[in-house]
Amino acid sequence: MNTISQLKTPPMSYENADGYKIRNQHGLHFLTFTVVDWIDLFSRRCYRDILVKNMQHCRLKKQLSIGAYVIMTNHMHVIWQSECGKLSDTVRDFKSFCTKEFIHAIQLENESRREWLLRMFRFHAQQTNQNKDYKIWTGTNHPEEIVTEKFLRTKLDYIHNNPLKAGWVAEPEDYLYSSASNYITGRGIMEIDYLF
Repeated sequence: MNTISQLKTPPMSYENADGYKIRNQHGLHFLTFTVVDWIDLFSRRCYRDILVKNMQHCRLKKQLSIGAYVIMTNHMHVIWQSECGKLSDTVRDFKSFCTKEFIHAIQLENESRREWLLRMFRFHAQQTNQNKDYKIWTGTNHPEEIVTEKFLRTKLDYIHNNPLKAGWVAEPEDYLYSSASNYITGRGIMEIDYLF
């Protein structure tokens, strides 16, 4: 994990269609994972728990450092770093495995939106040239490499204040599915790799 003193290099230049791409596979990155059409999939606890479980798996098995996270109803923000220099691969695997688990849960859980969700995710899969039955995530993760302490603190505050700005909690550390409580109280629903 980068320490604050190591965050000195200037930002990389980006050239892909949406202007963002992971170029430094070892670098500390702010990422956003968004559900297609901003569908509120994560309004149900079982889907948020899938995200937490799979983040922990990547942390333990794929050398992923998780500096911060917040899970909202239709997207999540994270600060991640790959200790083995395979951040793009880890992001791909995380999203792919979560998709399989989401679909399985939608089909088996007591999900009142089952038919609509499956129809929407099938529709989005048909709009791509990939051979997939369901598409849950948008194609971009909007990666931004974090190279200065100021930018790191800005992104960390942004992540932790999301539930507060949404009006869900009075204090950032009150939201269960965020690393804010890790930083403020020293406890959270999952282990993280502290940035400070």
